[in-house]
Amino acid sequence: MTNLARRLGTFDAVVIGLGSMIGAGVFSAFAPAAASAGALLLVGLAVAAGVAYCNAVASAQLAAQYPTSGGTYVYGRERLGEWWGFLAGWGFVIGKTASCAAMALTFAAYAVPGPRWLERTAAAAAVLLLTGVNLRGITRTAGLTRILVAVSLVALAIVVGLILGSGDASSSNLRWGLPDGLYGVLQSAGLLFFAFAGYARIATLGEEVRDPRRTIPRAIPLALVITVAIYAVVAASVLLVLGPEKLAASVTPLENAVRSVGADWAVPLVDVGAAVASLGALLALIAGVGRTTLAMAREGDLPRWLSSVHPRYRVPDHAELAIAAAVTILVLTTDLRGAIAFSSFGVLTYYAIANASAWTQRGKWRRWPRALNAIGLVGCVTLVATLPFSAVVAGLSMFALGLAWRLLIRRRTALSLPA
Repeated sequence: MTNLARRLGTFDAVVIGLGSMIGAGVFSAFAPAAASAGALLLVGLAVAAGVAYCNAVASAQLAAQYPTSGGTYVYGRERLGEWWGFLAGWGFVIGKTASCAAMALTFAAYAVPGPRWLERTAAAAAVLLLTGVNLRGITRTAGLTRILVAVSLVALAIVVGLILGSGDASSSNLRWGLPDGLYGVLQSAGLLFFAFAGYARIATLGEEVRDPRRTIPRAIPLALVITVAIYAVVAASVLLVLGPEKLAASVTPLENAVRSVGADWAVPLVDVGAAVASLGALLALIAGVGRTTLAMAREGDLPRWLSSVHPRYRVPDHAELAIAAAVTILVLTTDLRGAIAFSSFGVLTYYAIANASAWTQRGKWRRWPRALNAIGLVGCVTLVATLPFSAVVAGLSMFALGLAWRLLIRRRTALSLPA
């Protein structure tokens, strides 16, 4: 078995986490969350951040003990058993493949607004281009992510500055209604959780991080805290100027917020920032899904062909090519809201298993209180139950398909063994 190369330090790990999270939600998840919770999407944001923190410390604690590619797929196998590990890995792969599609579609909505076919074509092109970057090695991925994150942060700073400096931001735009009651707030948290799950990239890159037992537990919480602060400021600013109704109806909410304060000149800057942030998230997502796919293929839970590691660039080349093909199909056939909800279902299941796995750790490997693992597990299950019904049905169907696949493979393997 060819191992991946350890080339990432703490800074690079944090940047990859930021690249995954900043683009993943700030330009796409606020609108569906506002449709569910109104102005109380800020409460949903707080709930999602709290669950994400519990999940983050569980992932960090587990990654310190098992510093290899695969994330909770590996942790579940080691702590709970092979079937639980498979469920986690399958949930991550299908959920994050949907996340890749959501990020590609977000990029296209800002970069080439126009006919639907043009947006979908641009989204597919972005997937193929960034897969090519990832195939050249993890240091290329980290280097490009630094640039994309920097551009994204500048764009967000411009948006917030224009809104707060315009005099048009008003608390009167915050009408504290509950479109769907408490259920709507929890549903918004489930949708917004999609935005915070990027710290998993750090754990799934465990085989490529230098000194992982020290680096990963530091990088994961740091990346999450920075992202929560950014999201809170941007969400509050956009709500203050648009209000929940306009936000919920918007496809490009940050662009609309800038227009509403009379700063049309800044719209191109916002579009560039949104497009770049989405590309940063997509770049890191492809890398993370590829590593989990690699780990599952090594164990025979996915076709062995996917366990290939490029001899020169030391990346999971076959896995990333397969992910690129799947994401390309999705961007040509699905919509943004559906991709976000489906992604949340898969990823929340993944983190529920991460929390259950972390609960079993003892002794020197325990870094945070076990109560956080219990809270994280309950939080994940609760948010899954509040997601849109169509996403729950689709998610359960995909899990049933995955379990049937593994059962079939195990039976074929058992029959091929000598008696």
